Amino acid sequence: LFFKQPQSSWQYKTLSAGASALETSASDIYASGSRNYDHYYCNAQNAGFDVGNETRGSRTICVTNLDPSVVDSFLAVFFGEVGEVTRTQINFKDYALPHAFVEFVDSSSAAEAAQKLNGAKILDQEIATKVLGKSSDKDRSESAQHFQVFVGDLTYDVDNQVLRDAFSQFGNISDAKVIIDPTTQRPKGYGFVSYPTKEEAERAIEQMNGAWLGHRQIRTNWANRRLEPAEVHHKRRELSYADVYNKAGADNCSVYVGNVESSVSEEELRRLFEQFGKLMEVRLCKSKSCAFLRYEKKEYACSAITEMNNKELNGRIIRCSWGKF
Repeated sequence: LFFKQPQSSWQYKTLSAGASALETSASDIYASGSRNYDHYYCNAQNAGFDVGNETRGSRTICVTNLDPSVVDSFLAVFFGEVGEVTRTQINFKDYALPHAFVEFVDSSSAAEAAQKLNGAKILDQEIATKVLGKSSDKDRSESAQHFQVFVGDLTYDVDNQVLRDAFSQFGNISDAKVIIDPTTQRPKGYGFVSYPTKEEAERAIEQMNGAWLGHRQIRTNWANRRLEPAEVHHKRRELSYADVYNKAGADNCSVYVGNVESSVSEEELRRLFEQFGKLMEVRLCKSKSCAFLRYEKKEYACSAITEMNNKELNGRIIRCSWGKF
């Protein structure tokens, strides 16, 4: 039933004063997928998991960074040490966003499990746990306002932690992520680092461009960022993942990108947008200042539209919506 029979699921984590260090690392793991929180939330809701409402807490948690050999029956026992588990569901088919849902008999058990087991290790992989509910809306909103730095020419031995350590000298890092190819599961040679303030990001770009990381000089530049209110007078209302998802048919995996600056290349667009999932095709129409992207799955396209609309790219504010190939 399990990949291996545990003596006790608590062997994977020592709940002591040292646990906070584990939880910090786990939060780093989850932060790398925070932009996809709406994706997890909608998937759980569509699958019939209890994610609560405005008056009642969620009974479901999301678990990320799982080893592929983990099965549902093990999760039920592992999380059952905290509270009674009513159902579980693992999704390893969606390689860009691997995750699992665990539903408990009540919301208090879900909250306790998310807190106590955040940072627990399963097969030497530190999992991240978070309650799927309305209470995380504020966190997602604040995270979306952070300033993102592109880091290129990374060697294959640079992982999320190495990237974070290299850039932590410039401020409080909210996210550090090396982009992984969903097909080969190997690093693509670039990543992104996010800071809460513009000043921190600017220092990182200025001082790290051309610096050595490992045995190679890296490149740094602005990636993209959400507009601040003072920068635009007539900003459109930001749509949620669910709003965007419901505006297109089940087979639509295409994204229209408008107001693209003339110096932007197909390679730059691919690099910027493939963080949301596997891209099948990129078409750049410089004469019309636009581009069309086709993803492997509708969910990837939806995440790209939700996150990239009204963001700055090479001095211009791009517009993203559903497209047609």
